[in-house]
Amino acid sequence: MPRVLVVGSANVDFTVALSRLPQPGETVSGGTLLVNRGGKGANQAVAARRLGADVRLIACVGADAPGAEIRDALGREGIGVDGVTTADGVATGTALIVVDADGRNQIAVAPGANRALTVAHVTARRDDFAWAEVVVCQLETPLPAVRAALEAARRSGAATVLNPAPVPDAPVDVLPLVDYLTPNAGEARRLSGIDGDPRRAAEALRALGVGVAVVTLGEAGVLAAGPGGMVTVPAFAVTAIDTTAAGDAFNGALAAALAGRHDLAAALRFASAAAALTCTRRGAQASLPQLGEVERLLAAQPV
Repeated sequence: MPRVLVVGSANVDFTVALSRLPQPGETVSGGTLLVNRGGKGANQAVAARRLGADVRLIACVGADAPGAEIRDALGREGIGVDGVTTADGVATGTALIVVDADGRNQIAVAPGANRALTVAHVTARRDDFAWAEVVVCQLETPLPAVRAALEAARRSGAATVLNPAPVPDAPVDVLPLVDYLTPNAGEARRLSGIDGDPRRAAEALRALGVGVAVVTLGEAGVLAAGPGGMVTVPAFAVTAIDTTAAGDAFNGALAAALAGRHDLAAALRFASAAAALTCTRRGAQASLPQLGEVERLLAAQPV
């Protein structure tokens, strides 16, 4: 099995589905509530596991009931959780999500225990890095821990994937350690300083040291600038009802495909199919597809 190590966040999600998103200062009633597990790191780990990879997670949760539930649920998915530590005195990370009838969302996050993930905890998991073929990080945990993970991956010879979300106010100085950077269009603009042209933004990110800059464009598909030139993959035609975790599905699927030795174009198409299917269901981890579903969508909408 492809071997994927994820270093990142784990949250409990409270999602309210509404007819429309509230304006500032406005209350919109009549919604329905879904309590689910989320966090970019945990979501990406679940996505990669459901899509055929052997997965381990390095993360931090609180010494509370949500933290214990997250750890148990990840274990039931078949994810290695020995690297999921518990921090005293802080709550497990929590996300508040509002989704409208068109699948658009607004998300507010209280990071909680995710901010307690330390360099020491990451570097103590050296056996996990030696085991991994691909190491995936995001930016919902402290940047020093992300840097430590990327450096450990480089030392072990694993490929590195960084989903640079959310983009912090502080400079992201780890790009030369990244083999595959996966921003959306807005994140690519902020990181590169290039406005309006995702192709130019991708090339600018490569000039900053990234191996392959993969820019996700929603309904416009995905493009990637790498040593072999530009690769583009169209989006899959689906009816979206909730875009929560679509980016996480993309990143988890991309990691699984890369660890499985897919070429770049095939890996991007596989990841795009997983992201599309995620948009057809509500919630975060509950919406992440199984391998058979992705394979059927790929067959139904061939290149």
